[in-house]
Amino acid sequence: MPTSVPTSVVRSVNTGREVAADWAGRLRRTAIDKRPAPGPVAVGPLGLAGDQQADTQHHGGPDQAVYAYSREDLDRWQERLGRPLRDGVFGENLTTQGLDLGAVLIGERWAVGTAEFEAVLPRTPCGVFQAWMAQAGWVRTFTQEGRTGVYLRVVTEGTLAAGDEVRVLHRPDHGITVAAGFAAKRDRDLDTVRRIAALPGRAAEWGNIAAHLERALAR
Repeated sequence: MPTSVPTSVVRSVNTGREVAADWAGRLRRTAIDKRPAPGPVAVGPLGLAGDQQADTQHHGGPDQAVYAYSREDLDRWQERLGRPLRDGVFGENLTTQGLDLGAVLIGERWAVGTAEFEAVLPRTPCGVFQAWMAQAGWVRTFTQEGRTGVYLRVVTEGTLAAGDEVRVLHRPDHGITVAAGFAAKRDRDLDTVRRIAALPGRAAEWGNIAAHLERALAR
């Protein structure tokens, strides 16, 4: 019998070490330059073996352990920006293919290799990302576009490799996507942010976002 081909896969697994960079904000260090790793990569509670985050105050931790971005969205940006964008260039750990990350629900769970992940947060672009891309107005452009990719929490440690299938194990019934959460934050939609903040098991950052919006809207 012919072997079925997975429709959603990890195209590349990308890691990076922090390096000195004069353009990288106040720390002058960054690990945004992720490159495809050869062979299987171990997954721990804080991310991939061999990967680092320079600014641990704003990046990393259990709710930003692994960052996924789709090859399809990279291709859209490539066409829009008029330059090639390799896998890992957005600082993503997993470059996916065949998976619509815009439709991923908060709390959705995936199995990749022997590891299990939970989708928890969108990416909020920062000045280091803009400097790395060397694109004027990049933070604003990326924010307006809303194709943020997905931060993943590690539910079960394991190993994964390029070519592994992304199997969706669970989709919550609340219907709120990570992309919708980002749009709610961007557009100051407090009702939606409050709904997210009330979800069981949601990232603590959603409570911070709700509190910030409440203060901002009360002014």
